[in-house]
Amino acid sequence: MKRREFLNYSAAAAAALMLPSFSFAKKMKMGLQLYSLRDVIMKDVAGTLKQVASFGYKELETYGYGEGKLFGMPVKEFASLVRGLGMNVNSGHYGTGQGNPAAKGTLVNDWERAVADAKEAGQAYMNIAYLQDSERKTLDDYKKVCGLINKAAEVCKKYGIRLGYHNHAFEFDKIDGQVPYDLMLKELDAKNVSMEMDLYWVVNAGQDPLQYFAKYPGRFEQWHVKDMNKANKNQQVNVGTGRIDFKPIFAKASQSGLKQFYVEQEAYPIGPVESVKACAEFVKTLI
Repeated sequence: MKRREFLNYSAAAAAALMLPSFSFAKKMKMGLQLYSLRDVIMKDVAGTLKQVASFGYKELETYGYGEGKLFGMPVKEFASLVRGLGMNVNSGHYGTGQGNPAAKGTLVNDWERAVADAKEAGQAYMNIAYLQDSERKTLDDYKKVCGLINKAAEVCKKYGIRLGYHNHAFEFDKIDGQVPYDLMLKELDAKNVSMEMDLYWVVNAGQDPLQYFAKYPGRFEQWHVKDMNKANKNQQVNVGTGRIDFKPIFAKASQSGLKQFYVEQEAYPIGPVESVKACAEFVKTLI
């Protein structure tokens, strides 16, 4: 290579390194956590999913699994419906069961059946969605939860599924001078357990997702994408209309370890279906 060609090549390579790269994120298919449509989906499951598909969503995350069913349908039947619409069931939300031991399909009751059903649905992930107040009063409570998750992850591993943990804001409230979320990142087995970072709740807690990506690269394999009102941090708005700047976050998708993200709406400036559609239109500009 001639000197001039080398210099030109080096300059171009250096410039490429300095620019935010969206190439990794652009490989992602747009996902939706169906909890966003909790107020309408049970009125017409097939019709609601057809609308979701028309908005461009390809990967779905479910909630409410129980007794082998999703949204009132056998898991296999639900997954078949989803596939017929050109989408995939990629993940689901589950509970630890510590607050309700009688409930099946949790970490403490009939977990393996839940995992087998998730495999039947074609899921790559299962995620623990929320901790009850009684499960998170002390650091020892968090350690107990981590132990349950690590044990459950071994079952998931047998079926080729990754178990993850989905955060809210409370995991960042210090206990005895420690941030529970940081404790969880140390206690959870990184080989078997991933983190599903809810970007809204991290920012709501006064934290920076980018700092966590840098400190724990590769740990955040899934995200929840939702936005925050510019004046009120506790109020959600349609993605792309609030205070969270998603472009630098998506630019670090590779460092995060991102495999899939899901839009999630827990509040609606407009109707739920309309909000989910509006969010999709913005997210398409990022991927």
